[in-house]
Amino acid sequence: MLRTTNCGSLDITAVGQRVVLAGWVQKTRNKGFMLWVDLRDRYGITQIIFDEERTPKAVLELAQTLGREFVIQIEGEVIERESKNPNINTGAIEILADQLQILNPSSIPPFTIENETDGGEELRMQYRYLDIRRAPVRENLIFRHKIALAIRNYLSNNGFIEVETPYLIKSTPEGARDFVVPSRMHHGEFYALPQSPQTFKQLLMVGGMDKYFQIVKCFRDEDLRADRQPEFTQIDCELAFVEQEDILKQFEGLTRHLLKEIKGVEVGDFPRMPYEEAMRRFGNDKPDIRFGMEFTELNKLAQGKGFGVFDSQELVVGIAVPGAAEYTRKQIDALIDWVKRPQVGALGLVWVKCNTDGSYKSSVDKFFNQADLQSWAAASDAQAGDLILVMAGPTQSTRTQLSALRMEIAERLELRDPNTFAPLWVTDFPLLEWDEESQRYHAMHHPFTAPKPEQLDLLDSDPKQVKANAYDLVLNGNEIGGGSIRIHNTELQQKMFDLLGFTKEEAQAQFGFLMDAFQYGAPPHGGIAFGLDRLVALLGGKETIRDFIAFPKNNSGRDLMIDAPTTIANEQLEELALNIRPIN
Repeated sequence: MLRTTNCGSLDITAVGQRVVLAGWVQKTRNKGFMLWVDLRDRYGITQIIFDEERTPKAVLELAQTLGREFVIQIEGEVIERESKNPNINTGAIEILADQLQILNPSSIPPFTIENETDGGEELRMQYRYLDIRRAPVRENLIFRHKIALAIRNYLSNNGFIEVETPYLIKSTPEGARDFVVPSRMHHGEFYALPQSPQTFKQLLMVGGMDKYFQIVKCFRDEDLRADRQPEFTQIDCELAFVEQEDILKQFEGLTRHLLKEIKGVEVGDFPRMPYEEAMRRFGNDKPDIRFGMEFTELNKLAQGKGFGVFDSQELVVGIAVPGAAEYTRKQIDALIDWVKRPQVGALGLVWVKCNTDGSYKSSVDKFFNQADLQSWAAASDAQAGDLILVMAGPTQSTRTQLSALRMEIAERLELRDPNTFAPLWVTDFPLLEWDEESQRYHAMHHPFTAPKPEQLDLLDSDPKQVKANAYDLVLNGNEIGGGSIRIHNTELQQKMFDLLGFTKEEAQAQFGFLMDAFQYGAPPHGGIAFGLDRLVALLGGKETIRDFIAFPKNNSGRDLMIDAPTTIANEQLEELALNIRPIN
């Protein structure tokens, strides 16, 4: 070993010991006759001192040549530090070095490798291996490791077996776009990278592996956001001989275990909310329930008063913002401008101030009297000092727009405390959704999701009314996991494929292996998959997953460090029988 200990372990009890340390030069402070070096490794920083009285001359001269990020090895005695630094673990000591070896010099780094850096995000992604040396990034990766370890331990202790499934699989038309991989040995044929191990984990249930899990890479060729990468990590789980209630209880246990182990937070029973209720009360299927501002539908109270903006619309809906009646006109106009942005797409916003004297002032006083406005306040449970914000339009888009506004206001009012955790199960999703463009049904979850047992008859008479035996786990307004009870018999699976517009030939070509397996005693089964990247970010107090991924891609799906994706040589294209040519 090139070191006897690390740069974060020594304290006052080590004074007098002789040690060997190795690491990177964080910074130097040179007074000519005395030189201090902050030596850094994964574990911390230790101050090294060289001086002309106690350090051999050749060693001091070599120390004078050190620059930032040089990799060095030193040997010396631990001594008590005169000016102690209470901000680091090793702040009570320093090493009086009498030996020094430069293991590797370093070029000047493109940004300062300190907690507060001068490097922008794109630059740091380009030199991610340097960014990882910074404590915030390093600690995020260690934090991710601790969570993954806690997950493995919990599931293993609960009888789950980790099984690896293939990365080169068959492309399927449902869901997001696949990343495809051409086969050199089978010209004109392609593998796909898995969007999830869905069919394989179901086959494991047929194979009798009744409790499976895998922390696995998945791939989706879709548009990116701050919380989405083309490759992401799932905690993928499946269980046999279970009903929905069994799965909810099992994974409440996992979530509760993680919150306790990682954050020291204890939570009680997880509330449950049907999909339709979530949409009605919060405007989306992953509501943040740490704060109020629930939706109030105002059609009966606000329509028929001569205000055309309301009278002509499918939905009139509002929220009461606590304590915001004191907002100035400029602040309210800023909110109106915010909802009119293309990302939200609203046409406008009606506001009502609930004054502390019991009166009301609104942007629609011409059409609504004090009694009207008081009825809105009563319906939305608005108190004196609150501000009511109202939108109108088609039901789905208006709910989406008001939900975005609710979250933005909560952010501005600092109601989204990252240290408060509010889990929620959302259940009873629609099984199918009708797509006007293709004029056919699509699976809301995926084609293998079972309908609610009591609604099987509706598959023939009214498919759009059928609820899925599915569930999402929401934490602080983010979906962290989702799953369902699966179809486990051939007849029902074939009926689902029929509803989704597959011909029997297409279903056999795409999923014949699964249908065949169902004929050999498939047990009732179901499962769930958690997004590890998002879960780690939330537990780490952030919502941007890139901070917790070792080598992330940017919002365009590019890896700036290795410059990927890129073109490949014509020889490779010819081997794969592809006629693609690079675009100049």
